[in-house]
Amino acid sequence: MTTRSPQGQMRAEVADSWHLSAAAGVSADKVEAPITLAEDALRDHRAAHPLAQVFPLLDDVLGQAARDCDAIMAVSDAEGQLLWVCGTPVALRRAEKIGFVEGSNWDERLAGTNAPGLALRLDRPAQVRRAEHFRRSVQNWSCAATPIHDPTSTSLLGVLDITGNDDIAVPQTLAMVRAAARMAEAELAREKLSRSSYAETAPGALHLVIESLGRNDSLLTVDDGRGHRNQLRLSPRHSEILLLLASAPRGLSGDELAVLVYEDDGASSTLRAELNRLRSLLGDDVLDSRPYRLAGSVTADWLALEAHLVAGDVRAAMRAYRGPILPRSTAPGVVRLREQLHMSLREAVRTSGQADLMSTWTRSSWGSEDYEIWQAQRDCVGAGSPMLALIDGQLARLDRELI
Repeated sequence: MTTRSPQGQMRAEVADSWHLSAAAGVSADKVEAPITLAEDALRDHRAAHPLAQVFPLLDDVLGQAARDCDAIMAVSDAEGQLLWVCGTPVALRRAEKIGFVEGSNWDERLAGTNAPGLALRLDRPAQVRRAEHFRRSVQNWSCAATPIHDPTSTSLLGVLDITGNDDIAVPQTLAMVRAAARMAEAELAREKLSRSSYAETAPGALHLVIESLGRNDSLLTVDDGRGHRNQLRLSPRHSEILLLLASAPRGLSGDELAVLVYEDDGASSTLRAELNRLRSLLGDDVLDSRPYRLAGSVTADWLALEAHLVAGDVRAAMRAYRGPILPRSTAPGVVRLREQLHMSLREAVRTSGQADLMSTWTRSSWGSEDYEIWQAQRDCVGAGSPMLALIDGQLARLDRELI
C-alpha cells in the first residue's frame, strides 16, 4: 500500500484517513461499500430523519446542478449511511458499480477514504480527488462534501456530498456544496422558529453551548430562546470558571469555587472581581449567585463525551474528543476534570478491541507516545495488516527512548 498519489505528496488529512482505513481492515481491492440499511429500514429511517424536511430543497438546488453535469448528489446521516442518492439514470448506474447507493455506508472505517466519510469524521468540509481514495474502484471519481448541523444544538445531522468526474475537483464545487448546506441549516432554523412561535416562550428558556475540548479558551454560545444567539470567546480564567460551574449544576459557593480555580489560598477577592467581570460580559440572566451557578440549560462538549462513555459508545466518544479540556489550565478543579476524562477515554479505547480507534488515538498529539495503546493496537491487527510495520516501528522507537 502506498501513501503517495500520482500528483505528488499526499495531503496530511488524506494520509491520516488511509491509515485509519487500513487499521479498520478495509481492503483497497474491495469494490463496493457495505449496505447497512436494508430497503425497509432505510425507508423508515429516512422518513424520521430531520434532514427529510430539507431534502426537497437540497434536491432542487444541488441535485439539479448534479444532474446537469452528470454527477451525483448524496445526503448521509451522522453514521455515514447514504439516505438519498440523486442523479441521472446513467450516473446512478455508474455509481452502483462502487456501491454508492442508498443504504450503503461510507464511513471511512467501512468504505475507505472518501469525502463524505472524511467530512463526517473531521466535522468540516472535505474534498477527495481520484487516487486519494483508498479503494481502487473509487479512484475514477472525485467528491466534495460538507457537514450539516442542527441549528439549535449544533449536533451533526449528516453530510451533503456531490460526486462525479474531474470537474468536481475544483474549489468552486466545495463552495457550492457548503452554500447548499448552509441554506438547509437556515431552513431548519426557520422551521423550528415557526413551530415555536405558536407557543408562548417560557421564562428561563436560556440555553448555553460551551466548547472547551482541545481549546485553551472556551467558546460560549448563548441562545435566549427567542431567536437571538450570541457567541463569545472567553478569556482563559473565565473559561475555567464557566467549565467548573457547568460541571456543577447545583452550583458552588464562593469558597468552593475559589479552591477549584486558584492554586493558592486567599483568592476570594480576586474571584469576586472575575465573577463581576464575567457577569458584566454575559449579563445578569446568565450567571446566578448564592450559590454561583449558570442559569438555563447547558450543553457542553465534554459533558456530551462523558455521556457517550457512560452509554458505552466509545466510537462516538472518540469522534467527539478534540483534545484535553483547556490543556494549558493549571486550575486544580480543571486539572482534575481534564485528567479524569482523558484517562476514562484512554482506558475505554485501550480495552475496546477496535484497532481503528487505537490508531486514531496513537496518531493524535496526546496519544502518540502511549506505549500501552500501541501494544494493544498490535494485538488487535492481523499478522498481514499493513499497519503492523508502522506499529512495530513506533514500539521500537519508544523502547529506545525509554531506556
